[in-house]
Amino acid sequence: MFEEFQQIDIFRPSIFDFSANLFVALGCGIVIALVYRFTYRGASYSASYVNSLVLLSLITAVVILVIGNNLARAFGLVGAMSIIRFRTAVRDVQDIVFIFFSLSIGMAAGVGLNSVAIIGTLFICLIIILLDSVGFGRPARLKHLLQVTYTGTPDEEATIQSVLKKYCRRIQLMNLRQLAGRDNMEAFYHLSLRNAKKNHEFVQSLRALDFVTQVNLFFEEDENGTPAG
Repeated sequence: MFEEFQQIDIFRPSIFDFSANLFVALGCGIVIALVYRFTYRGASYSASYVNSLVLLSLITAVVILVIGNNLARAFGLVGAMSIIRFRTAVRDVQDIVFIFFSLSIGMAAGVGLNSVAIIGTLFICLIIILLDSVGFGRPARLKHLLQVTYTGTPDEEATIQSVLKKYCRRIQLMNLRQLAGRDNMEAFYHLSLRNAKKNHEFVQSLRALDFVTQVNLFFEEDENGTPAG
């Protein structure tokens, strides 16, 4: 009976079907890789990983085409793959998701379900882009750290607060200390600007105040702590 299963080979694509499946796998793999490149937010971007997503779709499609409905080929492939050791550590969970995504699309293209591969790629990529664009799952963070040194009278503190409220959506006082001198104060704020393009104007507005002696604005996330002036 096992010999009868070995002879099962119903899935025999023509050269045109074979070529069409590979081109679909290639196109879908490129789309997946581009979406990964567009939505990646980590610190260790790898061009080889992006290229691997394209190749993974193609290779998976070829493997499925080779196996077809033949059980002997399937078991042979499992035995061959068991001797391979993958030692590269995947640093991000999203990287694993894209690997599984590329594998699944390659399998769909390999068995000839090209419409499933194309529609599935477009739909899932659209969802990934939407989740990334709206910041789904990201915690609300205050991205800027402001350091202000000034003479600390109540009226002057109120003036600084009015400037902060004009340019900032959220304000959180982190530290306030008195420097050498009777009224010299130094304050640290966590801020979220209303318009990130106006950070220079924001700093200049604070420096224009006569009682302010020093202003530094730091970008904690995207600018690696670089002061704005």
